[in-house]
Amino acid sequence: MRTALARFARNRLALAGAAVLLGLVVLVALTPLLYPGDPFGLVGPALQPPGGRFLLGTDTLGRDVAAEIAYGARTSLIIGLSATGAAILLGTLIGGLAGYYRGGVEVALMRLTEFFQTIPAFVLAILIVAILSPSLSSEVVAIVAVSWPGIARLVRGEFVALGGREFVLACDGLGAGDARIVFRHMLPNCTAAIIAVGTLLIGTAILIEAGLAFLGLGDPNVMSWGLIISSGRAVLRSAWWICTFPGLAILLTVLAINLVGDGLNEVLNPRLRER
Repeated sequence: MRTALARFARNRLALAGAAVLLGLVVLVALTPLLYPGDPFGLVGPALQPPGGRFLLGTDTLGRDVAAEIAYGARTSLIIGLSATGAAILLGTLIGGLAGYYRGGVEVALMRLTEFFQTIPAFVLAILIVAILSPSLSSEVVAIVAVSWPGIARLVRGEFVALGGREFVLACDGLGAGDARIVFRHMLPNCTAAIIAVGTLLIGTAILIEAGLAFLGLGDPNVMSWGLIISSGRAVLRSAWWICTFPGLAILLTVLAINLVGDGLNEVLNPRLRER
């Protein structure tokens, strides 16, 4: 563990990304204290530029942009983490079954996976949310639906590679059950790859959520970065700050997540550790 932390600490870009994410988590934790009111509440004149009473200005309705961004960060983290966690569980289950049992099970599950991958991810997400009606739960379901196939293919490949290893064959020869072989010996050897890829999925989930909210397919009663940008696009030339600051928040958050993901991949990937 200490060696892994030392390798991660040597990656300055990964440390910078971790610092940004830590700051985002602190902001989310302190949001109820910093902005105790309703983020949809009207707090001042409309289209006030940044500075003075309103640090990041106000939007077209007189809402505090800084408060909107703070509450939008909470929405992005909740959806990003919950959708990614569900996608990892579903993808690991399907990929593990396909890679371990092979044969007809593998063919059926991989054809199902390929079916989901043939549809453009964002188009499929839009379709699912439109069918289920816009809400946070619908967004999570849509993001899970477009995210699990990549995890499934990764886990399936890892299980196929591990299936011929000596320790797996020895366990099978000694009469170990399927559950013991999978959960005690095969799945732990895939954990590093799943964590590295799963970290990157969080950034993708945040981007998809922002895109859905921008198109009006997010929950209208929950503040979101995409919703803020959508509300300010009509006055982009005269009130640039409404779109700029939430856009920068999305950029920095996703970039930080990708940097941390690259750092974790470098630490956990045995091929990269040998370099």
